[in-house]
Formats: sequence, structure tokens, C-alpha cells
Amino acid sequence: MKIEELIKDKNIKLTSARLKLLQILEVADKPLCYEEIKRDISMDKATFYRNISKFEEEGILNAFESNDKKRYFEVKQNAHAHFVCIVCNSVECIKNIEINLPKYEINNVIINGKCPSCATSV
Repeated sequence: MKIEELIKDKNIKLTSARLKLLQILEVADKPLCYEEIKRDISMDKATFYRNISKFEEEGILNAFESNDKKRYFEVKQNAHAHFVCIVCNSVECIKNIEINLPKYEINNVIINGKCPSCATSV
């Protein structure tokens, strides 16, 4: 579903800032934190988190906190796992793990460990 349709279906006012924010998250290949998003958008921190909160309430975004105490955001998709490196704090999606727990609604699964780069360095 296109971002414009998604916002319209949720009866959220479509502003250029909201559209840009969701477009950034939609094309990202991994969840992004505020610091990564702010490079590509002109939006103060309070406005950013107000919009993020609205999108979370409406079920448009998923969010989770990493080891580095940063919140990461992504457009809600099918349930999938996220890998968070305990050394460098890199975050990536792991979509080839099937998560199927009948009767449960799963938003996020976080797997902690060492990424390939950190695992090979001593």
C-alpha cells in the first residue's frame, strides 16, 4: 500500500513532513533511529517524536529500543526478527526466520549477539 493511501486510511492529516518521514522509513533496508533520519529531513526533535508517536498509535510503525538505548523505527510489515550487535550496536532485519505463534500478535523479536564483523575481530 502506498504511503499516501495508508495515511488516508488512518484519517491522519497528510503533511509534507509526515510524508517525507514515512518515505524515508519505507525505503530503508533496516530500522532507523532519530539520528539517522534527521540527516534526511528538516524536522525538530519534538515534531519528529510527536509524529512517530501518532504513527505508532495508528499501527503504521513498529519501534524498539536497542542496546545503545536508542529507539529504532520501521514501517510495520509482517513480523520479523531484528539482530542487534552487542559490540557495535548495528541493527538489521532478519526476514528469513519464520515467526509463527498462534494466538499471539508479534510486533518485534530482538536477537542480540555479535555481527559478522565484530565476531571475527578480537
